[in-house]
Amino acid sequence: MKKLLMSGAAFATLGSAAWANCPTATVVDMQGLTDGAYPQQFDLSEFQSAGNCTLGFSENPSIADLNGMIRGNEALPAVADRLPADPLVIVPYDSIGQYGGQLDALSNATESGTSDFLSVRHVNLFRYSDDLQTLVPNVAKSWEWNDAFTELTVHLRSGHKWSDGAPFTSADVVFWYDNLMMDTNVIAEAKDYALAGGEPMKVEALDDTTVRFALAAPKPGLTETFSFTYVQPFQPKHFFEQFHPALDANADANAQALGYENGYELIKAYYGNSDWMDTPSPMLTAGDKLAGLPKDAMPTLESHILVKESTEGRHYVANPYFFQVDTAGNQLPYISEMDETYVPDEEVRNLKLLNGEVDYKSQGVNLTSAPVLLEGQESGNYTLEVKPAIGYPVLTFNVTAEDEAKRAIFNDIRFRTAMSVAMDRNQLNEVTAFGLGEPTQYIGFSPRPDFIDEKWSNYEINFDQERANALLDEVGLVDQNGDGFRDLPNGDPFVLDWQFSTQSASAQLVELIAQNWKDVGVNTAIKEVTSDEFRAAQSANTLDMGMWLKSQPAGSVLGDGEIWVPPFDGYFDVRTGMLWAEYISSNGENGVEPPAWVADLKAALDTYQSSAPGSDASVAAAQKMVEIMTGEMLFIGTVNAPAPIYHSNNLQNFTEFKTQSYEFYRTYPYRPAQWWLSE
Repeated sequence: MKKLLMSGAAFATLGSAAWANCPTATVVDMQGLTDGAYPQQFDLSEFQSAGNCTLGFSENPSIADLNGMIRGNEALPAVADRLPADPLVIVPYDSIGQYGGQLDALSNATESGTSDFLSVRHVNLFRYSDDLQTLVPNVAKSWEWNDAFTELTVHLRSGHKWSDGAPFTSADVVFWYDNLMMDTNVIAEAKDYALAGGEPMKVEALDDTTVRFALAAPKPGLTETFSFTYVQPFQPKHFFEQFHPALDANADANAQALGYENGYELIKAYYGNSDWMDTPSPMLTAGDKLAGLPKDAMPTLESHILVKESTEGRHYVANPYFFQVDTAGNQLPYISEMDETYVPDEEVRNLKLLNGEVDYKSQGVNLTSAPVLLEGQESGNYTLEVKPAIGYPVLTFNVTAEDEAKRAIFNDIRFRTAMSVAMDRNQLNEVTAFGLGEPTQYIGFSPRPDFIDEKWSNYEINFDQERANALLDEVGLVDQNGDGFRDLPNGDPFVLDWQFSTQSASAQLVELIAQNWKDVGVNTAIKEVTSDEFRAAQSANTLDMGMWLKSQPAGSVLGDGEIWVPPFDGYFDVRTGMLWAEYISSNGENGVEPPAWVADLKAALDTYQSSAPGSDASVAAAQKMVEIMTGEMLFIGTVNAPAPIYHSNNLQNFTEFKTQSYEFYRTYPYRPAQWWLSE
């Protein structure tokens, strides 16, 4: 807990005119980081009770009109009645903002490249502060663990409301877990973060504002998961329960009356069938059924709510019930509307950035575009910063490919080693990262923790064509027809079909790697596809290989070990061993049995997640995980390079980011609800 001294300039900065009966000097215990003389955020009740003062509230003057754009919302009560009894007070980085304006953003396509924009309006129970180390409250007011890390108690804010004005309570957390995450009709298989020791949690509402997670095994990383990911462990029970067969006997009939086959199909129309929160809404999928549905989009706790959607993009307006205020009592967010346009072509996206048509973007802005974007900053009235990245492009071969001849090759570690040493990472770094990156092997953790030997980051990354050729010969890949390219042992041509998306890496990087491989006789056919096309083909197990940004900070692995078990990541990322995953989930009835090292890796992960962070057991388990993952060369690292962050100069309270990273959920640590537009 930090001490907050309210006096002099600090008190004025916090908007003293909005505070009543407040002494000029007050000392209050606060949770959070100090920023000069005051923390970045604090809960209002702590200050009011200590200082015997109150804060008056103000609202966006356009909020009634914005609320009118949310179909199904009723007329608004006074702003004080829309806020929780204890709203979260955000201390602006630079200034109290001005209401209004529209934030313009770009994404690649529906569900592609949207995490960047989603992070701007995102909320979760907790949040990483902008030091990327400290967890602070967000939706939740506070939390505590028991000593064994088997019981997490979370305290919510009294009077918090969904975007339609309905109460948000602990029942919404229980509903998310019991009736969405653990219902196989909605989520086919439980996510790793939703289990502890491989077993479901018990999530219990102790009262309206208190919820307890009881775990079968220690999992101290659960709070990390509820801080850095897009996963939102709460969903509006009041909205969904009439369509959920476990909660309403008439659920199927209720859904059928609206044109859906059953209740689950209607739930999926709003929520999707995964934990990803940017699936297409009924506005895009319902067709003529939309008018009969209760809402265009499900209620949210986020700063903005979806009001329009098409194949061209999405449009959002400020949530009139958002739970945050600034230090002058102004309800956040300041920005009234947000618009997301889908632009799948990288060159067109860059042109829009150069023209200053975008207010913020980082995902999909490749480092190879930085020189031209840096040159255009003044004319485009924007700033481009280049910051360290956590994830980096990682390659993998389909070890359960349908083509049995290729599967045998991909499963041979000599082949995977050859393809690693055939890459000239120094060339990749110089050409695509201007020498700013670091050639690296994939070890699973990024940044590399001190307790992991540096040798693993350098494992099999030295460029050695002679060794690559020798290994490929050993595997049986030789040129049998004299065309200059290697053939399969059965005599068929060996052609790598590489489909890639520029959301994951630049085309230039792919072209260079493909040429490296051709130089050792591996014919590599590259084809640029959309992110959605790549993901669909990967899910269908039809790809020879894949590439995406990959790696995780050590803290996040504590809560979510998805990248360490087949298929080694989620739908939106690079995966392999799809049939290994099927074998495991079906208890051996379907799929392909994975090698023994896969079980050893899972055992080490379980130990790492259940051990106290930094303990001998935790460190030893992490070292074992890296030894197995890196030694097996299932994923092959390339270059960890910095990445650009673009923002308009009109975007105020925009602070300098420490990383350009999906892994810390992009803008979320930097409190974008305080952003405002000066023009």
